[in-house]
Amino acid sequence: MNDASLNGDGPIRTDVVIVGAGPVGLFAAFEAGVIGLSCHIVDALEQIGGQCIELYPDKPIFDIPAIPVCTARELIERLMEQCRPFAPPVHLGQRVVTLAQRASDKRWLVTTDNGLAFDTAAVLLSAGNGAFVPQRIALEEAPALEGRHVHYAVRQRSAFAGQRVVVAGGGDSALDWALALRDVAQRVTLVHRRETFRAAESTVREVKRAAADGELDIIIGTLAALNAPDGVLRSVRVKQIDGATTIEAHHVIALYGLVAELGPIAHWGLETLAGRVAVDTSHYESSRPGIFAAGDIAVYPNKQKLILSGFHEASLALRKAYTYAYPEKKRVHVHSSYDQNLSERILGGEAASP
Repeated sequence: MNDASLNGDGPIRTDVVIVGAGPVGLFAAFEAGVIGLSCHIVDALEQIGGQCIELYPDKPIFDIPAIPVCTARELIERLMEQCRPFAPPVHLGQRVVTLAQRASDKRWLVTTDNGLAFDTAAVLLSAGNGAFVPQRIALEEAPALEGRHVHYAVRQRSAFAGQRVVVAGGGDSALDWALALRDVAQRVTLVHRRETFRAAESTVREVKRAAADGELDIIIGTLAALNAPDGVLRSVRVKQIDGATTIEAHHVIALYGLVAELGPIAHWGLETLAGRVAVDTSHYESSRPGIFAAGDIAVYPNKQKLILSGFHEASLALRKAYTYAYPEKKRVHVHSSYDQNLSERILGGEAASP
C-alpha cells in the first residue's frame, strides 16, 4: 500500500473516495478492489489505522470473525496486508473539507485542506466518530506558539536536537516519544497529571527505568502556564498537588489524545443524528445519493458499534456505489472462491510494497 499524495493538473479521477483509514476504511478498499472499483483513501491523521492505532494500539480485540484475539495494531497490519494486492493510494494528513456534485453527470468533486481534489462517482465515509483532531492545551498562550514551540505531533526527531522538551500526556504516544527523544534532546521531561499511565506495561517500565537512571524526568502535575514573553518559549509552569514547579523548556509536545468531531462533514447537507450520519439499512447510503457511511460514523435503528458491523456496511455500500460508477454495467456476483481473476490478483504475486 502506498502513502501517496498525488498532484496533477486536475482532479484525480476515481470510482470511490474512502474517507478514513481505520479498519473499516481499509476493508472497504479491499472490497472495492474485489468488485472492480478504483478507490483512494483520505485520512486527517498522519498514519494508517484510525482510532485503533491512535487510541488503543495494544488493546486486545476478541470479536473479529476467525481471529480469536489480536491487538488493534495487529488487526490494522492484517487489513493492510489483505488490501495490498489492489495498492489503494492513501493520502494521510489531509482532511476532506468540501463536497460538491456536478449537475451534468452527478459525479462528486471532493477537496482536501492540502489542495488535493478528486472527481469521484461515490464517497464512503468511514471516519469512525468523525475527524480526529488533537486535544489541545487549554492555556491562552498556546495558540500563538503552535507550530514553533507547541506541538501536537512529532514530524522529525531532529527538530528537537539539543533542545529542552516537555512531553505532556500519559498514553502510549507520550511515553514512546519521551523515550525516543531522550537521546536527541538536551533534556526531556514527561508531565502527566497522575502517577499511573495509560500505556503498555513494557513501555511504562522502560520510562520508569529511564527516569531512575537519569535519562529523563517525570513530573506529576498539569501544565499551568507557558512563559513566552517575547513569543519564544522560555519555561513551563506545572501545577502540582503541593505547589508548582517551573521547568526550563524550548518546546512542549502535548499528546493528550484525540477528540472526534464531524467537522466539515456536518456542513455537507447530510441528515445526521447525535453527531453521526443517518443511513438506510439496504445500502448504507446517506440522505444524499452517492454518499455512504459505514462504521461508527453511520447511524440507523439498532446500530451496533462493532468493527464487524462496519465491514458488513462497507461491503453493501460499495455494491451500490458500483451502480454510480458504472451505471451501464450489470454486476454479476461471483463467490471469491470461483473468481479466477481475483485469485490471480491476490495469489499471483502482484502485491505492492507498503
